[in-house]
Amino acid sequence: MAPFPPDLRSLAKGMLPGSGQDKGKTMTKKLLLTSVAGAFAFAAMQTTPVAAITIQDDETRPASIFAQCPTLVANQGYDRDARRNGYGGPQRAYSATPPAPPPPPPAMVAPQQMAVEETEDTVTVTGSRVERAQLQAVTPAQQPAAGAILNLATISPQPMPGDIDRERYQDVERNDVVMTTETPVSTFSIDVDTASYAVVRDYLNDGNMPPRDAVRIEEMVNYFDYSYNLPDDRDAPFEANVTVLPNPWNENTQLMHIGVQGYDIPREERPRANLVLLVDVSGSMNSADKLPLAISGLHMLIDELDDDDTVSIVVYAGAAGAILEPTQGEDRHCIHAALDMLSAGGSTAGGEGLRLAYNFAREHFDDEAVNRVMLLTDGDFNVGVTSDERLEDFVSRERESGVYLSVMGFGRGNYNDQLMQTIAQNGNGIAAYIDSEAEARRFLVEETSSALFPIANDVKLQIEFNPAMVAEYRLIGYETRLLNREDFNNDQVDAGEIGSGHSVTAIYEITPPDSAALLNEPLRYAEGVETETEFSNEYGFFRVRYKIPGEDESRLIEFPVTTANEAESVETIGDDIGFSIAVAGFAQLLRGDDYIADEGFDYARVARLGERFTGDDEFGYRAEFVRLVEAARRANTQEPLKPGLQSPSR
Repeated sequence: MAPFPPDLRSLAKGMLPGSGQDKGKTMTKKLLLTSVAGAFAFAAMQTTPVAAITIQDDETRPASIFAQCPTLVANQGYDRDARRNGYGGPQRAYSATPPAPPPPPPAMVAPQQMAVEETEDTVTVTGSRVERAQLQAVTPAQQPAAGAILNLATISPQPMPGDIDRERYQDVERNDVVMTTETPVSTFSIDVDTASYAVVRDYLNDGNMPPRDAVRIEEMVNYFDYSYNLPDDRDAPFEANVTVLPNPWNENTQLMHIGVQGYDIPREERPRANLVLLVDVSGSMNSADKLPLAISGLHMLIDELDDDDTVSIVVYAGAAGAILEPTQGEDRHCIHAALDMLSAGGSTAGGEGLRLAYNFAREHFDDEAVNRVMLLTDGDFNVGVTSDERLEDFVSRERESGVYLSVMGFGRGNYNDQLMQTIAQNGNGIAAYIDSEAEARRFLVEETSSALFPIANDVKLQIEFNPAMVAEYRLIGYETRLLNREDFNNDQVDAGEIGSGHSVTAIYEITPPDSAALLNEPLRYAEGVETETEFSNEYGFFRVRYKIPGEDESRLIEFPVTTANEAESVETIGDDIGFSIAVAGFAQLLRGDDYIADEGFDYARVARLGERFTGDDEFGYRAEFVRLVEAARRANTQEPLKPGLQSPSR
C-alpha cells in the first residue's frame, strides 16, 4: 500500500483535501474486487508493509527529522536482544525514505462484455496483464477458452468488503426484577465507558437500528456530562446524590436515581501524564474511519498535553515494534512526525502489541505521573494471542503494575466490541468508540482530564433496600458490572475508576409493597415485614467504597436514602436527572426491554422528554440525542438493508 500523502497533517486538523478523489479511489478499489486483476491488486495493497513518509512541515522542515528527534526510532528496527530485553520479536524496518509506490491498478472497464485472450504466460482481460503464477485461484478448468466472450450478466453479484458483518457484541442477560425479601442487597461496579452510545449513533446516522447487544444502558447514560453536586476537595474525591422520583414509563413504580460527581482537578494541579500510544497499523485499519481517524485524534491529544508530559508510540501489525521512545510534550513536533509516519498493512498481532506496550510502560514507569497505555484498534486480532480469555488474563495481571488502560475502537464491519470491553473492564481501563473527528475531539480534547487522570480506583456501589418501602427492584443496565455482596468489602476485587470531573449515573426501578405493578406473588410462608420501625422512612441504605490512587486500602461513604430524597413530580427535578432518565428510557426501547409498561412511552415521547430537559447544552450533544431518537423512530418503522449483508440486525 502506498504511504499516506504528505498533507496528512491537514487531515489531522479536520481538513480533507482531495476527499472527492479519495472516495473515488475507495469505489475503484471495491469495483476492482469483481475482476481477477482487481483482486490481485487489492491483495498486493493489503500485504504491503507499514511505511514511513517524509514529514513536510513549513515551519521547521529539518534536513533530517531523525537527527532532530533522537527518540524517533522508526528507522532503526527494534531488536529484542540488542535494544529492549523482552520487547517481542524483530520489527519490520521503518525508513526515513519512503519505498517506491506500487504500480497503478489496471484501467477500469465498463461493465459490458470483455474479450478474454490466452497466451503462453498471461491471461489478458481487456488490456490488463497478470502473471500466470499469480492466478492461483483460477484452475485450468475454470479458464475460458481462447477467444471466448465473458458475459458479466451471468456472474452473480458478490458482497463488497465491509458488507459481510463480522462485528462482535457480547450477549448478556438483562437484569431481572428482584424481590427485596429474598435479596435485599444490590452491589455493582461503576462504569464510565461511553463506547455504546457512539456505536448506536453510528448505526442510526446510517439509517439502521443498532444490534440490541450493542446497547449498554449505563454507557448510553454516562456518555453525557451532568452537573451533580461537587465535593469540596480531593480528600472526598466525589459526592453522591440520590433522588426518588416518579417513573415516566410505569406510573405504578418509582425510580431511584443515583448521581456520583467526581472532583475536578485544576489543570495546574494535575499530575504529569506518561502515555504509551499503542496503534493498530494492520491491514484491517486501512480505511478512512480507522487509522487516519485515529491519527487525527492523536494529533489533537498531543496538542493538549503539557510540556512535561511524556509520550511513547508502539505499533503492531504482523509483529510489534517501537516507533517513538519517551518524548516530552515540549518536543511535540517529534511526536507529530512519528504519527505522520504510520500507514496500514499486514495481519494483526494485537496480543503481542499489548505485551510490548505494557513492557514499555513498566520500563519507563514514572512514580510521579499517571502511567497509561492507550490502545487504538478495531479489535480484529488474528495473529498470536487472540482469545478473549487469554487477553483478559493478561490485562488482569498487568493492572497490578499501576498502569491504566484506555481502549478506543474504530470502524465498522469487523469491529470487535466484545474484546474491547473485555480488555477495558479487566485492565483498569475505560472504553470509547470513535466514529468521527467530532467524537475524537470530545474524548481526547474536551474530556482529556477525565479520560487521563483518575481520582478514585475500584469504585463499588451497594444499596440495601428496606422491604417495608421497596418490595421489588431492578437495576437498569450494568449487567456486565454486577458484583457479589461479599465483593464490596473485599479490596482484592477489581472495580471501575472515576476520572477527574467525571460523573456516574445509576438508576433503579423500585416497586412499593402495595403497588399494582408487583410481578412476584408473596411467599406463603415468609415472615411478615414490619412497616412501623425506626427506619420506616428509609428506602434503603447507600454505600460507596473506593481507593485513592496509590493506596491499597479502600475508604467508605454511606448514608440512608429517605423520604427526604423524594421529588414530588417530574416537574420538580432538574435538567440533569430528567435528561438521564430520557436516555435510560431510549436505551431500553432500543434493546426491546420487557419492562416498559406504558405502551405510550415510545420514541416520540422520549424525544419530547429529552427536549424538555436539554438544559445547558454547550456543545450540542443533548440536541444531537433528540435527533438520534427521531432517527431511531424512522429506522424502526422501515429498516433498510444493504445488498450482501449477512446480519439481520444490520
